[in-house]
Amino acid sequence: MNLPPKVTDRAFDRLAEIGAEGQALRVAVEGGGCSGFQYEIKLDEIAEDDLVLEGKGQKVVVDATSLPFLAGATIDFTEELIGARFVIENPNATSSCGCGTSFSM
Repeated sequence: MNLPPKVTDRAFDRLAEIGAEGQALRVAVEGGGCSGFQYEIKLDEIAEDDLVLEGKGQKVVVDATSLPFLAGATIDFTEELIGARFVIENPNATSSCGCGTSFSM
């Protein structure tokens, strides 16, 4: 069985700071990008087939189609010199590109 993705406390804390009232952080995988697949991360409504990951009163959702691509992944929030952003540490990705939003399997 595939492990669901994990969400770090930092990511939940950042979501709380954003104040996404009634919305969740959607993490999806789409075809495209420079390495074959790319992540889409946005605030969205919760859909019926979503896996809902909850913590600190916040919700992160992953749709059923994206779930196999994110098995065992970690959704985190990082603050670096180039800016602050949500990041995905994905053990399924065989390679990724410099932008950090695209990967291949």
